[in-house]
Amino acid sequence: MRPTPIQAIPDIHIGRAYDQRDPECEIHYETFARLADFFGRNTPPHRHYCFFQVHLLLKGSIRLNLDDQVHFGNAPLLIFTPPTIPHSFYTEQDSDGHVLTIRQEVVRGWYQAMPGQWPDTLLREAVFMELGGVPADSEGDLTALLQTVELLSKEATAERTGRSSLLLAFGQGAFIYLSRLLLLHSKRVPPRYERSEDLKLFLKFCDLVEAHFRDHLTLTEYAQRLALTEARLNDISRRVANRPSKEIVHERLLQEARRLLRFSAVPITEISFQLGFTDPAYFSRFFTKRAGVPPSQFRLSYKA
Repeated sequence: MRPTPIQAIPDIHIGRAYDQRDPECEIHYETFARLADFFGRNTPPHRHYCFFQVHLLLKGSIRLNLDDQVHFGNAPLLIFTPPTIPHSFYTEQDSDGHVLTIRQEVVRGWYQAMPGQWPDTLLREAVFMELGGVPADSEGDLTALLQTVELLSKEATAERTGRSSLLLAFGQGAFIYLSRLLLLHSKRVPPRYERSEDLKLFLKFCDLVEAHFRDHLTLTEYAQRLALTEARLNDISRRVANRPSKEIVHERLLQEARRLLRFSAVPITEISFQLGFTDPAYFSRFFTKRAGVPPSQFRLSYKA
């Protein structure tokens, strides 16, 4: 008798599931209360496989399951959730605060621009941090984080010139202040290593995809770099993210194509070469199949 297959924890893409104004945005902001009202105050286990998420709870309390750990706390508190980390929570009706959801490639780009300043593990560990006991020498960073997120929240709800650039600037500033607090937390709390082997390997796979998606490595080459078979890599991807490993690679390529089409004036042919396609016609077919519209039409839709 074959064993019952393990059900993957649902992946939630905030832009597509919740906010259709800009489903492919790089930085998404919403209040905690509005998201909780939409998804439920008793939110079942889920993950965001290609997004970092930051919760700043400023009012109320939360019972949280985060990466196999159970937490309970009263505001103010900080929750940092790296991509793919499962989490679920229950909050009372009066709980509120800020929620930032940011694409992993954006955050990694910020950190790559600051080489050697942060430990490699800083972006891998989920964190639950009560903010009432922050040491005096870190209070300035906490205040600056809250002020920056407030500025970001106001810009996110407006349609003004330069909005996208300001969101990225505020987001980067917020993550620098956040990182200082996470670094403080990592010194006070020993790291845990009981995470499942599948999740560890999937996170390594995502790192490889981020480094090599333009190189168009085959799945066999990705698997070899992880000391896995292609079948094992695909199985891990389906278990953790509920999608085949090939789709992980293609989605990263597609997201970069969307970004270049939206935010640059580079000709589409040149974009195809930048993304490692040797044939612009093949790039056009690749994009059209996955985005539903040709690259030229996609670009025009954001200039209307």
